[in-house]
Amino acid sequence: MSGPKPFYITTPIYYVNDKPHIGHAYTTLACDVLARFKRLDGYDVRFLTGTDEHGQKVEKSAQAKGIDPQTFTDGVSANFRDLARVLNVSNDDFIRTTEDRHKMACQALWDRLVERGEIYLDAYRGWYAVRDEAFYGEDELTRGPDGTLTAPSGAPVEWMEEPSYFFRLSKWAAPLLQYYEDNRGFIAPESRRNEVISFVKGGLKDLSISRASFSWGVPVPGDNAHVMYVWLDALTNYITALGFPNQDGDYTTYWPADLHMVGKDILRFHTVYWPAFLMAAGLEPPKRVFAHGWWTNEGQKISKSLGNVIDPVDLIETFGLDQVRYFLLREVPFGNDGDFSQRAMINRMNGELANDLGNLSQRVLSMITKNCGGVAPTPGPFTEEDTALLDAAKGLLDSLRSTMDRQAFHEGLEGIWIVIRAANAYVDHQAPWALRKTDPDRMATVLYVLAEVIRRVALLMQPVTPDAAGRMLEQVGQGEDARSFAALAPEIMLQPGLPLPKPSGVFPRYIAEEGE
Repeated sequence: MSGPKPFYITTPIYYVNDKPHIGHAYTTLACDVLARFKRLDGYDVRFLTGTDEHGQKVEKSAQAKGIDPQTFTDGVSANFRDLARVLNVSNDDFIRTTEDRHKMACQALWDRLVERGEIYLDAYRGWYAVRDEAFYGEDELTRGPDGTLTAPSGAPVEWMEEPSYFFRLSKWAAPLLQYYEDNRGFIAPESRRNEVISFVKGGLKDLSISRASFSWGVPVPGDNAHVMYVWLDALTNYITALGFPNQDGDYTTYWPADLHMVGKDILRFHTVYWPAFLMAAGLEPPKRVFAHGWWTNEGQKISKSLGNVIDPVDLIETFGLDQVRYFLLREVPFGNDGDFSQRAMINRMNGELANDLGNLSQRVLSMITKNCGGVAPTPGPFTEEDTALLDAAKGLLDSLRSTMDRQAFHEGLEGIWIVIRAANAYVDHQAPWALRKTDPDRMATVLYVLAEVIRRVALLMQPVTPDAAGRMLEQVGQGEDARSFAALAPEIMLQPGLPLPKPSGVFPRYIAEEGE
């Protein structure tokens, strides 16, 4: 294949029965950081997000508000589209499952499965959780003190009996296990992989994939009494957006997806049902599914009943967009559960963004403005200390490629901060303010080394803090045409004599108001 290598990344499509919260923002931001990183690294990126708008839960939510489901979903879907803008997310497409292109793709996938003998009509009798839009075996349920049964998620279940089309999931257990074995990186992190393998080894039952008790969904081809099970409908969005059933063009370029990013609660749907549907239809499964953890709020589980749901828009208005983007990907190892606390947020903002990086940039560039005529200084010979710091900065891209491909965002950021901390120590040790009087040529070299490190760090911070990194790059004289990762090649260095504008603060310290 000639041209840039394609990279296709997706968020889950978000269910529209409620307004967006921090969990939605977290998944979307992680995908955005990776999409931006890959674009800057020369890839042809396709980044998809969107909304899941069918199912019994949506129908009930619309009824409760006294409006029709389409009007209801139009409103809530717009909230998710607005959130992507507020988060400065660089998605290439936003899909809604109520779009005609999606209904056509779902029905085409259904027809392929029918043609291959993978679907049959029977009756469903079993336990169903409306909240999860999921079916559960009796052995998965918990009985409360009052005798009520709940799903593993805590959702109430109800006994359901109705005619249903079934997908022959049971026959795909062995092929799925073989796929997991042949593609070790398909499910991440490792703990989730073990969980899925254990589930599949426990045996798979055929899956009910239609409902006849409500009508808000994609009609089953040839049988309008049934609509498709919402998960068969929802998962198909990933190929709808590539033009399926047309398998030329975008589908050929970008499928199979490089990464589906999901929350751990929907792991089974993406690593068992979805690859099974695709294999059964003669299509390739995605390359990787990463299930991240959940956030708590000041140590408490987040729930509407506790009134502690974190609104990402409020968070951004309080702390700033780039600060929120940085915190969410820095605070916990991606894949683990994390706790949001104001104190942790402020510590990261003030300690790392304002003090470590912001102060480094401001100090160094101010000294250049004051002592070097406002242009990049001309360096003399590099000492061992100079070379060590420059080499550490030059080595960052390779290590970041590895951490990004593993979705280890926190690890990648720590790698950048090791270099930032080393640069701060170098400033203190070299004391360029003292060299100004005793050895101005050496001062110029020290400030040049630091300005070059700042340039490299700012380039690498673009995916995480795009606005702030852009301002920092302006201050080291780097225009839009010098901001891709091609500018990180070892031989490319800051041009001596390049005019540098007077610096201004990029990461202000956060001062908590009384009572915070």
